[in-house]
Formats: sequence, structure tokens, C-alpha cells
Amino acid sequence: MSKFPLFCIAWLLLTASSALSQDIRYNFDDTADFSKFRTYKWVTLKSEAPIDELTDEQIKAALNAAFARRGLTKVDGDSGTDLLIGYQTTERINETFAGFDPGWSTGPGWYVAGWHVPGVGSTTTQEISGIYKGELAVDMYDAAEHELVWRGVASNTVDFKANPEKRQKNLDKAVAKLMKSYPPPAQK
Repeated sequence: MSKFPLFCIAWLLLTASSALSQDIRYNFDDTADFSKFRTYKWVTLKSEAPIDELTDEQIKAALNAAFARRGLTKVDGDSGTDLLIGYQTTERINETFAGFDPGWSTGPGWYVAGWHVPGVGSTTTQEISGIYKGELAVDMYDAAEHELVWRGVASNTVDFKANPEKRQKNLDKAVAKLMKSYPPPAQK
């Protein structure tokens, strides 16, 4: 067998595996003091494609474990809450992500990985093009300042057609990769 077909096979395998790999992106407010964030509370973000309760529980359990490893403690009440955290998933390309709308306004907004994210309360939805299938987006809002301070996005995370074991493995892997970027490096 010549070397050319072997090279082609190796190249196809390499490109196929990179197409299935998880892409992790994040952005943050560089003026936020992440050392002050110790507690968090879950909030529900409006979603164009709501997921089932079992998947919701799996995602929250994976994120809760990752947050605990990063020194964050989940609380249920409003008092003593440093962060409000919500997530969204997508099954389709070109999904619409909705913002958390608690009724506050923080101004015109900022850009996250090339996406315009309006100030919280100024609009409730953003059209985002190029969303990868099975993407998980996690938003962290400063509860005191009412501002989005961190957003992490992991592609190829939630495969709604996979068996439960594979789905959990992909989710755990993506959350572990995603949380490597939290807290972001301290600004000087």
C-alpha cells in the first residue's frame, strides 16, 4: 500500500475527530473582582428550546460539582448571594439565546466572543449566528451590581440523541474544560 492512501486516511480521521471535539470559549468583565464571589443561586434563563427535566438536573449537577471545586457554594435564598447563574443549551444551528431579564438596566452592552450582549434588562434576546450543535452557554451575573460578569460556552456538549452514559461523559468533560477558565486571571 502506498503512503498516499495512508496519509489520506490519517488526515480524514484527524479532521473528523477535531470536528467532534469540544470548543470552549469564554469572556468576562475585566473590572469585576472575582475574589469576592463565594455563593451563587440558580436563575432560569428564557430559552427558545427548553430541555427536559432530567437533562436540566444533569447539567446543574455537573455545574454544581465544578463550581464547588472552584470555591463557590450554592445557596437557595436571595440574601448572601454573590452570583446569579443560568445556562442555556441548543440543539440547532443559529439558535437564539435569551438574556436574564430581572428588570434592571446596565447600559448599552458589551461584546462576548464576537457576539453583542446587550446590557441586562435592555433587551431579552440576542440572535447569535454560528452556534454549534449541542452548545452549553453558562452566564454569571453579579447579584449586587446586576451585571453579566462571566460567560462560558462549550460546543458539542449536549447530544440529545446519545445514550445516558455518553451524554453524561460529554457533559462532565465539557464542564471540566469550561471551568478551567473560571475564575479568570486577575487583572493587574
